[in-house]
Amino acid sequence: MDENTLSGAKALSAEGRKTLLSVSLRYNALFAEIDRKDLALPQEITPEVSAFLLTLSDKGYILEEDLLKALCFKADSQILEEITQVIDKALGIGLNWMPLVKGWTVPTGESWIDHCITFFANFFPNNMSGTTLPCGHFIPDGTFPLERYNGCPFCGTPFKTSGFVYKGQGSKKKLLRLMTLEDLQKLKVSLLESTVPLDAGQGESLRSLIEVFGFDGCEKVEMKETRLIVADALLAKAESDDDIKRVGNLFSSPADILRYLWYKKTGRLQIIEPKTLIAHAGRLNSHLISALDKKAEAAEKKKRELKLKYDRRMCRAVALWLNSLDMDAEQACEIMHPKRGMWVRMIRALRLGEYSRKPGYERLAKLLDTFYKDDYSVWKGQLDKCLGINCGCVDYTKALELLKQRPGTFARSLFAIMLTMGPKLALDAFRQIMDKVPPRLILSLANAADLYFDTEAVRIARPLTGSTKTIDHNKKLENFTPEQRDKMRRSVWGLYKEALTRRFKTEDLSKTNGKIFIDKALFDIPVSVGDRSASIQDASAALQGTRFIVEGDSVRLFLQWGKGLKAQHLDMDLSAAICFADGHREDCAYFNLVAPGAKHSGDIRNIPDLVGTAEYIELSLPELQEAGARYVAFSCNAYSHGAISPNLMVGWMNSANPMSVSNDTGVAYDPSTVQHIVRIAEGNLSKGLIFGILDVEQREITWLEMPFTSQVVTQMNTSALSSLLRRLRNKLSVGELLTLKAEAQDLTPTETPEEADESLRYTYNWALDASAVSKLLG
Repeated sequence: MDENTLSGAKALSAEGRKTLLSVSLRYNALFAEIDRKDLALPQEITPEVSAFLLTLSDKGYILEEDLLKALCFKADSQILEEITQVIDKALGIGLNWMPLVKGWTVPTGESWIDHCITFFANFFPNNMSGTTLPCGHFIPDGTFPLERYNGCPFCGTPFKTSGFVYKGQGSKKKLLRLMTLEDLQKLKVSLLESTVPLDAGQGESLRSLIEVFGFDGCEKVEMKETRLIVADALLAKAESDDDIKRVGNLFSSPADILRYLWYKKTGRLQIIEPKTLIAHAGRLNSHLISALDKKAEAAEKKKRELKLKYDRRMCRAVALWLNSLDMDAEQACEIMHPKRGMWVRMIRALRLGEYSRKPGYERLAKLLDTFYKDDYSVWKGQLDKCLGINCGCVDYTKALELLKQRPGTFARSLFAIMLTMGPKLALDAFRQIMDKVPPRLILSLANAADLYFDTEAVRIARPLTGSTKTIDHNKKLENFTPEQRDKMRRSVWGLYKEALTRRFKTEDLSKTNGKIFIDKALFDIPVSVGDRSASIQDASAALQGTRFIVEGDSVRLFLQWGKGLKAQHLDMDLSAAICFADGHREDCAYFNLVAPGAKHSGDIRNIPDLVGTAEYIELSLPELQEAGARYVAFSCNAYSHGAISPNLMVGWMNSANPMSVSNDTGVAYDPSTVQHIVRIAEGNLSKGLIFGILDVEQREITWLEMPFTSQVVTQMNTSALSSLLRRLRNKLSVGELLTLKAEAQDLTPTETPEEADESLRYTYNWALDASAVSKLLG
């Protein structure tokens, strides 16, 4: 470790350590301020560390040898307490895990008739006998068995909370490894250099690492979206015009600047136009009951929120960035053209016309003059003309020449071009510029080809607003025979193999021993390309499509929400959609607490103060198999107005050991049995989320994210779900990608990591860093 790293370690505050601990835990590790050379020194396990190990075991963790040595060498009671606090926060320990019903695995027998009787008893005069609850509702005798409830069964208001959780019931421990300051700095560089967009968890980790380590400006930032995170951190500390110009070095075009401005306004790393956000806000606040619909009010509120207003500091910064762009005005205006409406509003709000009249801003003046006079040509317009769009003249030769100028656009429209111009003509032209296309984009094409060229398959699209839509097949596919469509599909896969083989053969492996280790678990992990995760995995890391083996005969879903919020109406729902072999479906949800092989803990609609509340669903695999269930989809959604509540935690528990449910409180949460848990990030735009699918016959759970905009689970699109599952199952796995690498480079696979070269050891922990996996793609 160099001197700068050592000085950074000494300067770490308690808050800084906790920040790095939180980041490391996402990678199944714990941070310790130690030089790895010190691990060779003899250590003794102190009583404090011994007690800490027992506590960790109760929560489902064990430590690898290096981490244990590091804690014995460096950890005092304060550091151990900081680690405990970070783990407890990630797992939700200390929150309220009490559901509505006590001992909820035994049904209460409530029905819709009980709700109807209670409704009439509360809103119409009557002489019924019963009990008035603290919420004010009157529960007639003979309806709900009140001794079984922790709150009101009619309105879903909890009257009690409990910080109790079970511990130590898990049958499989998670191994935590050591991460040093140097490892975390390497992680920061790896995230900055990632050639695929960062998901929500990686983005939050990068922000935390920049907060602790800073950004020196010398590190390479690959993705445009990653540059926004870096620019935001740098601009907050910028003091002079030179500092502001250095931030502008991260932006290479007006599109980058607009993306940053809209990111600051909406919190989204992608540009979503105002009219789309306004319409989506309305949809999120629509309601099944027309009297409760707030669609118009929500749309108007969003419209007011999107009004642009900037202070002088930001106006000057944008003026400096645009004035310093290294491109001519015509080229810049062409890039601005697709978002011309947004740019007109931005120019006015940022007072760019005023700055363009000042000395030294001549390039900005030229840009605005060209933009407002429309004195530039648009590449897309030329392409449309060559393809005969809005005119009868077609020139495929010129169209292909134009497409070769934009390799990325050519790749994204390759399938449509193949159907329009013919596969041979399109593929021959594409091969000429294939080296200029990022391999990850070619891999995306290969993954999409199976569904695109299948006229019977259901394709899905996932707009940036957090929904999932089904798409009909391209009608031009009907002009080709099944054999021709299959040949096109195989041709696209051939492109991908050709591109990656060519890339792998350019690597210099002369300094290695020619041996590679590929962990078998990597064959169950798909390459993370094209599947952005909107959730944050604080206690573990898994790529979408990862499959988890079910131990034991039950799976317990959980949902916890309302942390840090005042007591209010906030109705989130946990549901399980059970799909059967004969094609029908049954839902276990707030309206159907007992379904074949599933039991629900009751519907909570109002949250208590600050500590949140919880719902559970218990799935019995033997009962599901007996009932003929094929798979079960796990979902959560917001019944209340708006999107899913930020910081909501959802996941599932699984253990070969029995998992208890309290008959006194109904608490059923045990962190040691948690197989996977995620937290919904701030700025989420989804109304609902499917977060896993249980394959009953195979006894495995596939982790995925499929957002939807429905208020209740009954409106969930089952065909879209099946299509997403098929797409994830068909995606190239990390193991298959590494096998292709081994074949291209004539590497010899080994049985153990120790036999392989140190740079060619591909373990499960290595795959947890998606940015490291992305480097295989160049």
